[in-house]
Amino acid sequence: MKRSRIALGFATLVAAGSLVLAGCAGGGDNAGNGDSGEGAASGIITANNTEPQKGLIPADTSEVGGGKVVDLLWEGLVYYDADGQTQMGVAESIESDDSTTWTVKLREDAVFSDGTPVQAHNFVDAWNYAANIDNALDNQYFFGDIEGFSESEPVEEMSGLKVVDDYTFTVTATPDFPDRLGYSAYYPLPDVAFEDMEAFGQNPIGNGLYMLDGDGAWKHDESISLVKNDSYVGPREAKNDGVFFKIYASLDAAYSDLQGGNLDVLDQISDTAFSVFESDLGDRAINQAGALITTLAISTNLPHFGMDEEGKLRRQALSLAVDREEIIDAIFEGTNIPAKDFTSPVVDGYTEDLAGGDVLEFDPERAADLWAQADAISPFEGTIEVATNSDGPHQVWIEAVANQWKNNLGVDSAPKLYPTFAAFLDDREADVVGGPFRAGWQADYPGAYNFLQPLYFTNASSNHGFYSNPEFDALLNEAVSTSDHDESIAKLHEAQEILLADLPSIPLWYQGTTGGFSEDVDGVQFGWNSVPIFNEITKK
Repeated sequence: MKRSRIALGFATLVAAGSLVLAGCAGGGDNAGNGDSGEGAASGIITANNTEPQKGLIPADTSEVGGGKVVDLLWEGLVYYDADGQTQMGVAESIESDDSTTWTVKLREDAVFSDGTPVQAHNFVDAWNYAANIDNALDNQYFFGDIEGFSESEPVEEMSGLKVVDDYTFTVTATPDFPDRLGYSAYYPLPDVAFEDMEAFGQNPIGNGLYMLDGDGAWKHDESISLVKNDSYVGPREAKNDGVFFKIYASLDAAYSDLQGGNLDVLDQISDTAFSVFESDLGDRAINQAGALITTLAISTNLPHFGMDEEGKLRRQALSLAVDREEIIDAIFEGTNIPAKDFTSPVVDGYTEDLAGGDVLEFDPERAADLWAQADAISPFEGTIEVATNSDGPHQVWIEAVANQWKNNLGVDSAPKLYPTFAAFLDDREADVVGGPFRAGWQADYPGAYNFLQPLYFTNASSNHGFYSNPEFDALLNEAVSTSDHDESIAKLHEAQEILLADLPSIPLWYQGTTGGFSEDVDGVQFGWNSVPIFNEITKK
């Protein structure tokens, strides 16, 4: 009998053996500046955002600023609702007899915003392009489980992708592969995209509920204007006329705009407003659990912090020297939770009982002893700079961490601030930050695997610490190759225990979802991935 794991929703996905994950990617911030004029008297919703790092190409978008826009411009085979349950999008069915070869049938009424039909080749062509190493797209690794993928040589057509007819194609991949298909890397591309991909990224054509509001809709570092896509035919509805993203230089400015009625939705509260935003906004304040984790990553190529004995001792010492509870209480007003692993409490398989988890506890005496042991191997001199971007809500807690390292380890430590999130990402990817840096992850789809593979698998696109451990890689591959749910969870636990020993990054806390909305809108709800469900918001 054929079975459609996708059609049955989130509970079936978990039982099938994949874990749970969240909207585009990861680890970004929201910030802002800008005037309020657009949409104030219409059905246009105004929301905060950061400048996307790259062009708006789904498989090349791996940060939140671009991800929020891409997810409104496109619809994938499936999408995740507010609770993280999988719902059919362009796909009519996704079925397999053997959990290896999947047959995907599409709805025949879906079209791109230019009126061209969304067909099987639009998915297959987009996936082949994204998987080809010559095209160097950020989300290439998401296609690594498809038969015929290669990370060492260009492949124009993967053997595991076959167009059957205009509205049917097959995918030969791992048992958990369908669980990920709501993520933006798997969105289709119209034929016109391949004529000039760079130009397309500046003025993209999607198949989602919204479209760009004409030429010049993306005013770099200022705003991105989206309007309702009247050609969209699908299971969802845009209950407003569009979304106007205002790009801010600071969350303080965005919060002021929200209070002044010049912003409808704010999806992250600035650190300066944590103590007052719930009293300021009342029932318009958002404070809920989210699929986000904050960490401090350290490049394995950084002197004194490699994967040798000295480096591991120093990484453990830095972790043990951070009083997470103190920072959470003093700066985040208790809205975050101290990390116990590398994933999130909202995903299947989460546990606080991993071997080696004590390295995430505050123990200044042990920290100082380990630092001294590392110095006996090779003395450390100079300042530990802790990097972040200043257009987000992180500078205050970065300063707190630097001060705790000074006090508990007796080392010089100070913040290193980048003016924008995009500039910060560029240096992370180029491996030139020169010290520990703020990292973390906002899930792409509801699964624990997504918190591990993109960040720590060898050569993964968001592995900005350049970590590599063959044993860890093997365990992840085993976890996604089995259809036994319990076995998959056990493999992921083993993999996390390796991370706790190596500490390629230092888990700090699970970030709560904080935000707010104005008196001018109704229907505001934040999804499982901490992103507002924009299409459900209505203007009063």
